[in-house]
Amino acid sequence: MTTNVDKTNGGPSNGANKASGPADANPVAKDAVTVVDPRLLVRQEGFKGYLTEFGRKMRSGDLGAVPVIVGIAIIWAVFQAKDSAFLSPKNLSDLSILLGGTGMISVGIVFVLLLGEIDLSVGSVSGLAAATLAVLNVNHGVPEGIAVLAALASGAALGALHGFFFAKIGVPAFVVTLAGLLAWNGLMLQVLGTTGTISIADDSFVRDLTAHYFSQLIAAYGAATVATAGFFLAQFLDSRRRKAVGIPSRPLSEILVRTGVLAVIVYAAAWRLNEYKGLPLALVIFVAVLVILDFVVRRTSYGRKVIALGGSVEAARRAGINVVAIRISVYSLAGLMAACGGIMIASRIGSASQQAGTGNLLMEAIAAAVIGGTSLFGGRGSVWSALLGMLVIGSISSGMNLLGVANSVQYMITGGVLLAAVVIDSVSRRTQRSAGRG
Repeated sequence: MTTNVDKTNGGPSNGANKASGPADANPVAKDAVTVVDPRLLVRQEGFKGYLTEFGRKMRSGDLGAVPVIVGIAIIWAVFQAKDSAFLSPKNLSDLSILLGGTGMISVGIVFVLLLGEIDLSVGSVSGLAAATLAVLNVNHGVPEGIAVLAALASGAALGALHGFFFAKIGVPAFVVTLAGLLAWNGLMLQVLGTTGTISIADDSFVRDLTAHYFSQLIAAYGAATVATAGFFLAQFLDSRRRKAVGIPSRPLSEILVRTGVLAVIVYAAAWRLNEYKGLPLALVIFVAVLVILDFVVRRTSYGRKVIALGGSVEAARRAGINVVAIRISVYSLAGLMAACGGIMIASRIGSASQQAGTGNLLMEAIAAAVIGGTSLFGGRGSVWSALLGMLVIGSISSGMNLLGVANSVQYMITGGVLLAAVVIDSVSRRTQRSAGRG
């Protein structure tokens, strides 16, 4: 249905222009049709308008998180059909803890990808941070809290150093971070010394990061309630703000449907986790970090500057954005998140070793961000991509391990999923450009 719009007062009309001014002040042909922003259908037609808008987005290539969510559903259905232990409380609990370490690193990668750049050093930075923590606390008796802060500070400083060489000196990010990958891995080996492995005490605070569970039933259900209520409130207030200034907003019906879907997911997760040991502290920390950084990206001027810079460096510079400062800060944040991930991984395995930060950790962190929906071309993505991508990678790994599939096959399948994600992203961007939205 096409709506004719009165160009004098902006209101809808049933045909001819009914302006109160002179007839020739703003002449409009009797049968003229004014193009209306399709997003306004959401306001005008409620939930029906939202469905229309959703279909328009799909046709124009704006797929969002739909492909990865469908992929997760298929992966879980296949592995559950092959082995009923896949969705067991223990396996899901182990999967939720696994998300924390690599997921933290992947969150930092998301910010770098939003710039349209890459960071190959995060694996080595995470290993060096874990080694710093273990050496200070175990070998030199530094209190755990100070040792943790030192490890986090080292990660942020190394990231800022990468950003400085990239943003200020002009060295390509690929080269700078590749050098960091090699240098910090060597420094990690030097810090650990001849022992190679330093164990972390079982009763330490660091070990509790992944070993502690909130065993009370109310903990998981309470967290699910807070998540559901918080989501509804955020969506509702955002809709009110948009309506107040006359821009497209989500109708209450859509907000209720979205909240209902989220409630089903989080309460089901809470139920399954309570069937094992309860709510893992590691999962709470990871989700809390995602919520905070999602707010930073979507609700602060800093986040908007990062996205703008990924869209067009020259346009961002002309808009008055300090390109150098933003780039350095993003790489510093990536280093900080890599250090967080390294500490979480050390907590899970109970030690810092020469193998920390090596292997396929880097590739998994990057793959999680891309698979989750963050574009390699910059300017588009969400920190929740890290969670979705890690669910895909972690689910594949967990399911394959249950079925006894070799690691070589797991790598090939994960590589195929990563390629599919990049292909979808590329095709989506091309489709959006064809539709005039890219």
